[in-house]
Amino acid sequence: MPTRILPAVGDTDAVRSVTTLLSQLPDAEPVAPVVDSTQLVDTLARLAAESVDELPEVVIVHERIGPVPALELIREVALRFPAVGVILVTSDASPGLFQAAMDYGARGLVALPLSYEELASRVQAVAQWSTGVRRHLGAGGDVFTGVGGTVVTVSGAKGGVGTTLTAIQLALAAQASGRSTALVDMDLQTGDVASYLDVQFRRSVVDLAAITDISPRVLADAVFRHDTGVALLLAPGEGERGEDVTDRAARQIVSALRSRYEVVVIDCGAQMGGAGAAAVEMADRALLVTTPDVVAVRGAKRAVRMWDRLQIRKAEETTVVVNRHSRSTEIQPPLIQKITGTAVAATAVPANFKELQSVVDAGRIHELENKSAVKQALWGLAAELGLVKVPEGAGKAGRLRGGDRGSVSLRRRREG
Repeated sequence: MPTRILPAVGDTDAVRSVTTLLSQLPDAEPVAPVVDSTQLVDTLARLAAESVDELPEVVIVHERIGPVPALELIREVALRFPAVGVILVTSDASPGLFQAAMDYGARGLVALPLSYEELASRVQAVAQWSTGVRRHLGAGGDVFTGVGGTVVTVSGAKGGVGTTLTAIQLALAAQASGRSTALVDMDLQTGDVASYLDVQFRRSVVDLAAITDISPRVLADAVFRHDTGVALLLAPGEGERGEDVTDRAARQIVSALRSRYEVVVIDCGAQMGGAGAAAVEMADRALLVTTPDVVAVRGAKRAVRMWDRLQIRKAEETTVVVNRHSRSTEIQPPLIQKITGTAVAATAVPANFKELQSVVDAGRIHELENKSAVKQALWGLAAELGLVKVPEGAGKAGRLRGGDRGSVSLRRRREG
């Protein structure tokens, strides 16, 4: 059986060199190369969605791949697609880098300039390893092989616009619909998810920051299972400890969560640090919450432009959620869309703090009444984003029931 090999090489000359040698290998079936980390992950995800058997046995990652660094990319591929063997191609063949590559999940390392004998030997060994893993999976091994869960980040245009409330209700809606859901408080210095949900837990996201191999057991020890069923990964109680969560650590944490939960909702707050930026970059959907006032909309515009400058997220890949919306305000969603250059969610959250005040003050936001216009709007937003599991036969105007914890209205409410 031929060995399918997918090169991930950004440099034009390197592409030519790698593909030429791969075409000469016996029983090799090179796949069209991908030019950056995003294209590689998207390609593997598309193939995995069809079947694990559709994935290439070997992926070759060049050291100059971008925008995600090569080792971080190897980590993500190893976590999300464990049946794929990864080989790092690098000009640094030192023992230190070799050990680091193995720690990140690579199955081999090939030094530059490439030699036919070394490349052939590594590819053959990694292909045999990959075939063995797939045989094990076929025998029913309990190993994650899917494309990974949906990651949604929720960021604020500025403080006080409702970022945490939005993140919590999206997670509650997804969990109530039958999807396994994790809620992460990545607002590392001022996160309030624990306060909103009335929980006290000694572990936090910081406890995972220094771990290079986040196993399911380690992850389970760090999360807190809320009464609603949502798995919580909380911000540290001491804000200064948030600095321990680097962008590299954030990538590892998000990848580990994605591999274990169907939906991962991340509250990034209004301050964008390295960890939050990494989460936004990795997210399937990046939400930016704003209120319909000049200051908040200007903040949203600044955030969108900053993400674009730092190559974190393009404006057209960001969705703005309008909170505290009223038909009487001068700034309406179409104007916000024009100002920010982003998409704007069709579901706007109405301004009605009176129905929120009692549960917010009690720290029991999960007990918000089902008839609440704010809750129905936010759960409707979850449906719009595809985070909820819609029952078979439910029409566009139907309702998705979430047991005794409420329901998601798929019909747009009229404001009273």
